[in-house]
Amino acid sequence: MNHVIVETNFKDVKLLRRGKVRDIYEVNNYLLIVATDRVSAFDVVLPTGIPGKGKILTQISLFWFNQVKDIIENHVVSADVAQFPEPLKKYKDILEGRSMLVRKAKPLAVECIVRGYITGSGWKDYQKTGMICGIKLPEGLVESQKLPEPLYTPSTKAQQGHDINISFEETVKILGEETAKKARDFSVAIYKKASEIAEKKGIIIADTKMEFGFFNGKLIIIDELLTPDSSRFWSIKDYSPGKPQDSYDKQIVRDYLISINWNKKPPAPELPEEIVKKTAERYEEIFRILTS
Repeated sequence: MNHVIVETNFKDVKLLRRGKVRDIYEVNNYLLIVATDRVSAFDVVLPTGIPGKGKILTQISLFWFNQVKDIIENHVVSADVAQFPEPLKKYKDILEGRSMLVRKAKPLAVECIVRGYITGSGWKDYQKTGMICGIKLPEGLVESQKLPEPLYTPSTKAQQGHDINISFEETVKILGEETAKKARDFSVAIYKKASEIAEKKGIIIADTKMEFGFFNGKLIIIDELLTPDSSRFWSIKDYSPGKPQDSYDKQIVRDYLISINWNKKPPAPELPEEIVKKTAERYEEIFRILTS
């Protein structure tokens, strides 16, 4: 876990793009998704990586893809490097545990978000309007309270900066009614099943973000699923509504950056060793809890 990989460069494999965390390559008719140890905060990638983070994100996604495969198919072809096409096998040391060979799906133009608890931007929205993304909620809810029913609150995909929350009606305009309904129904079904599994292990899934795409005319789930980078995980034992909760994610990094008054613009500062260590431990802890 001590070896940090913040960037991959496979000279004989076509690099399509680098995301905040993942490097994506094209291999024959497939994509190779490599989760690096990069960490971003406030939409800026930091120069310091978190040891083991990419492996943990990949293994948690694989765990959840398997758990919900009765609800929807996913894009994974293989996560076993021994089964990867020939050009990739020589990079086994880098790829092991942090990569997936996946089908080339056409992603939907919206992010699918499900909220089971009122927190983050949803809580801010509710305080101002009594609604989340235009959905009217009961009066008197407190921060981090469980919502009467999980809410589907989609957003646009921003190439730069923050995604923008949109109504379900707007997703119908973007995707068409049939696809918009399928994306919503799959999202809520996945959230409900995953929440039941997590709660048995002492974890609340407060909210999560999912991505879907079309492959051979069929909607499948793609990208990552229910990781600490795409979801808020809280401990049931420590849960106390009426205030923010401690999440199993990179909140330690965000809190540090706020404490040093960083202006949230590139270049981002290096992270001290102690912050890196604590963040790595947090990711490892949620990985152990969820997959044990």
